Amino acid sequence: MTDYNELLDRAIEQLPPEIFETKRFTVPKAYSDIQGNRTFIKNFKEISDALNRDPQHVLKYLLRELGTAGNIEGGRAIMQGKFTHFVINERIDEYVEKFVICHECNRPDTRIIREDRIFLLKCAACGAKAPLKSI
Repeated sequence: MTDYNELLDRAIEQLPPEIFETKRFTVPKAYSDIQGNRTFIKNFKEISDALNRDPQHVLKYLLRELGTAGNIEGGRAIMQGKFTHFVINERIDEYVEKFVICHECNRPDTRIIREDRIFLLKCAACGAKAPLKSI
């Protein structure tokens, strides 16, 4: 009969390696440029790739929170109005809190899935599912 420690070691070996990574999840800061009455987020694609989210979903949230219109051209986002990088980064941090970080284990290893008509945040690290409020 195998003892408890051997069984525990065998179970730990079968876990995916990303569970043991301790590197800090960092969101790239938005580099914005104001030209006339429009604000350009130059590294928008880089931000949405780091968050592992659809750029349209991130943009939709930003536009609603900032109360403006905009679109994506190439790897940058263009918004109507003048917004400082401080305000934009603040809204991106709120997006990460609501739509990226797991509510149970506080890890960024999540996906947005749809079950029936409900959108859920599903964590790959702990398996938790949490309903999301629509944008």
